[in-house]
Amino acid sequence: MRKIEMPGLTWGASKLVPVGFGIKKLQVNLVVEDELVSIDDLQAQIESDEDHVQSTDVAAMQKL
Repeated sequence: MRKIEMPGLTWGASKLVPVGFGIKKLQVNLVVEDELVSIDDLQAQIESDEDHVQSTDVAAMQKL
């Protein structure tokens, strides 16, 4: 996932968060420049790795 590189995309910290029944989700912080990176396109690229990614979700977003 961090191999994805785009102008305006900066990867931050990540951690495994327990969901339940021994299942964990990967929570990743990142910064995007709205005019350079489409969140929909980024999610599609991440989800294209079907062997490792089941789904994506935007937990929080702030525009400056």
